[in-house]
Amino acid sequence: MRIDLHTHSTVSDGTDSPAELVAAAAKAGLDVIALTDHDTTAGWEPAIEALPPGLRLIPGAELSCVSVDTAGRYVSVHLLAYLFDPTSPAIVSEQLRLRGERRARLRSMAVRMAEDGLPIDPDEVMGLLHPDAPAGRPHLAQALMRAGVVASVDEAFAGYLGNGRGYYLPRQDTPVEAAIDMIADAGGVTVLAHPFASSRGPTVTPRVIEDLAARGLAGLEVDHPNHDEDTRAELRELADGLGLLQTGSSDYHGTNKTIALGQETTDPAMLEALIARSSGATVAVGGAA
Repeated sequence: MRIDLHTHSTVSDGTDSPAELVAAAAKAGLDVIALTDHDTTAGWEPAIEALPPGLRLIPGAELSCVSVDTAGRYVSVHLLAYLFDPTSPAIVSEQLRLRGERRARLRSMAVRMAEDGLPIDPDEVMGLLHPDAPAGRPHLAQALMRAGVVASVDEAFAGYLGNGRGYYLPRQDTPVEAAIDMIADAGGVTVLAHPFASSRGPTVTPRVIEDLAARGLAGLEVDHPNHDEDTRAELRELADGLGLLQTGSSDYHGTNKTIALGQETTDPAMLEALIARSSGATVAVGGAA
């Protein structure tokens, strides 16, 4: 059984629609896929409706969070949340806040670029967004690519949009402890995404992960394209010691990243343990009556 528990659609910052994503997953030979768009569940319904026969869908989301480490440093972290109740008032309220703030931030960045003479139309950038998309820097990266300013998303981040670059603006993310509590209250399960992916910036420490496990964190995303073999070994040892689930996922974004669906996968036993801990949403199966 081939299981990929971290993918994105056009509802956030991927390039495949939810329907295209599940079709691509079936074509890639996957048996199970999780849809984990950033800070939104708007892709769940169209993905479920388009499920090919036999493909199982784990409804989820990737939550943008912030953690404070033992040195008092603020670290951006991403929390994968699975099988939670999307109608939970706390979740609905937080997602609305995040989407509103993200859209205001994206427009401000686009306006600054236009004022500096870059061929960016802020109204066009905002008009191309999915209505429920939590707008982010990849949308501006795509606009820069369309304008011929850069050749790739990575080039856009390196030259214009990365932390510390000229057009980067900070954002107000959810405290990770609050996010873990919120998802647990909604019957969901949380897994820390790419926890030691240092190429993305500062990462949390093992001590912070210990604290999050005590708070209710269920697992670590061990097998991820941004983790080398030594990092994976370190995370496996940490997960074993804390009794945490270990997942593997591609973090697929379509053509926005050079990563294939199913490039990393999760052990079926880990998936079943994850499902057993949840009560907020059900696994969808393609072709089910």
